[in-house]
Amino acid sequence: MVRTYDMTNRAQRAAQTTQRIAEATEALLTERPIVDVTLQSIAEESGVTVQTVLRHMGSREGCFGVVRQQLGTRVQEQCEGSAPGDVEGALAGLLAHYESEGRLVLNLLTQEHGGDPLVVEAAQAGRTYHRAWVQRCFGPCLREQSETTIDALVAATDLYAWKLLRLDLGRSPEATRTVISALVNAVLEDS
Repeated sequence: MVRTYDMTNRAQRAAQTTQRIAEATEALLTERPIVDVTLQSIAEESGVTVQTVLRHMGSREGCFGVVRQQLGTRVQEQCEGSAPGDVEGALAGLLAHYESEGRLVLNLLTQEHGGDPLVVEAAQAGRTYHRAWVQRCFGPCLREQSETTIDALVAATDLYAWKLLRLDLGRSPEATRTVISALVNAVLEDS
């Protein structure tokens, strides 16, 4: 009888290791300055060796790339689930994104002016995405899309508005949603 070698278990373990490395990288990026997120710290956090990190991710930048890709997928799922013009649905998705990823993004934004190209690029991409999201979600509710109105909606739904309410003032998710919804609806009514 010939015994065949089944690669399924090995492939599953490799995928689990890759995911553990990605999760460790994301956790470190949430807590530390990017310069302190080294291959060694990623390896320690994920419970593997540096060589294993390199084998799975290729480099430190590869680790960041996987996190960025996974984060982007989550952002799309959270923020693009509502139809254009569904104000409350849009805000629910946005605030769910802030609750799950807000601290990571805030940590990166505090480092934006340090010159790390990955941080600068991520911050700019986030701003561009957020503005386009505002136009897509709230555009159908506007009589006219002036730059001032779009700016007001961007500011009302910005991560820093969430930070002020949730982290600085300690408001509940529901209270935060109520305030941000009031700001957005005031801008929409005035447009």
